[in-house]
Amino acid sequence: MTGQALAQSPAAASARPVKIVAFGDSLTAGLGLPANQSFPVRLQKALESKGIKVDIINAGVSGDTTSGGRDRLDWSIPEGTEAVILELGANDAMRGTDPNVTRAALSDILARLKARRIAVLLCGMQAPPNYGTDYAARFNAIFPELAKAFDVPLYPFFLEGVAAETKLNQKDGIHPTAEGVDLIVKNILPMVEAFLGTIAGQRS
Repeated sequence: MTGQALAQSPAAASARPVKIVAFGDSLTAGLGLPANQSFPVRLQKALESKGIKVDIINAGVSGDTTSGGRDRLDWSIPEGTEAVILELGANDAMRGTDPNVTRAALSDILARLKARRIAVLLCGMQAPPNYGTDYAARFNAIFPELAKAFDVPLYPFFLEGVAAETKLNQKDGIHPTAEGVDLIVKNILPMVEAFLGTIAGQRS
């Protein structure tokens, strides 16, 4: 078999690490933690321990909103990216941003990634209770509705099992500790594995 034929074979395709960008805010960036304890690093380690080869870029920016993410999308997602784990919205909710603004920004991000043929795993976020039940209902509905509209998998709540758990958050009560990050990784791992499985199946 020639080198060119080998490069195009399914075995070679599956052996190539999946290029992923973790695109989000401080929850992705790992605010307050050493770089090796951030979500993207811990997720890559967990996947590799299962024999799944990935190359995850940490494109988390602390304080970023969905609108900020939209503005930096093109230069944050390099050519050759096969998948994006999209984690944005927490800062919108904390600031009480109009859900219509959040929805429009996320919709634009998803549409632009789809146009580039980049697979997306959307991570849902939930509004804090201080803005009331009406705001929370409108905000929380954004993620499942967009996942359905764009036909992308949804991890319902990125901070599932970690939010409001004192021992799993730093002193600010918002950002996970290293243990909190590891729990996020443990919880989301089955969905990420399935997500990557569909990408591997589409490689030629």
